[in-house]
Amino acid sequence: MMLVKICGLRTNDDIGYVNEALPDYAGFILSAGFKRSIDAHTFVRLKERLDRRIKAVGVFVDEPLERIENCFAKDLDVIQLHGRENEEYINRLRACFDGEIWKAVRADCPAAIEKADRLGADRLLIDSFVKGAVGGTGKTADTGIIKSADFDTPFMLAGGVSAQNVKKLTEELSAVGVDASSSCETDGRKDKEKILAFVRAVREI
Repeated sequence: MMLVKICGLRTNDDIGYVNEALPDYAGFILSAGFKRSIDAHTFVRLKERLDRRIKAVGVFVDEPLERIENCFAKDLDVIQLHGRENEEYINRLRACFDGEIWKAVRADCPAAIEKADRLGADRLLIDSFVKGAVGGTGKTADTGIIKSADFDTPFMLAGGVSAQNVKKLTEELSAVGVDASSSCETDGRKDKEKILAFVRAVREI
């Protein structure tokens, strides 16, 4: 079964929407400075409302390990790394976190994916490449680059995945799951009907 993650949750309404849709994962941007970032207090409050059948994913960008360990690790099922984190960082993170570790990589070339494959993460999240952005752009990833890369780590596909194109995109690739954020929004806010439609489309694959 194709796994599904809704990312960038920020409000009580967002949690209500995913609790109704029941994706496998709910993503929270826990590094500061991004348009969907939330602070530790907000995360704890939202996590308490999240249906226990949905796994919580914390998204971090070059975050100090001490902050992840002290503020978030006990409340997360998955840690998703979106920065320049290397193999040493991932190994140190494993010492203080028992859940899965995912490494995001922007698919600008096959070599970038192959480099991420060697870092020892449990899963890759392959996103589209947009210069100066670390994710959440809504641009569709280049499937040709992904197909030409030589790698073994299971991966989630992100970047412009929507209810309308998810079947076509996943037919071309061997992804274990998909991740959506901006395609499930209207005017910058999560849209209940788009979330329900996206999860439904994935479940029908």
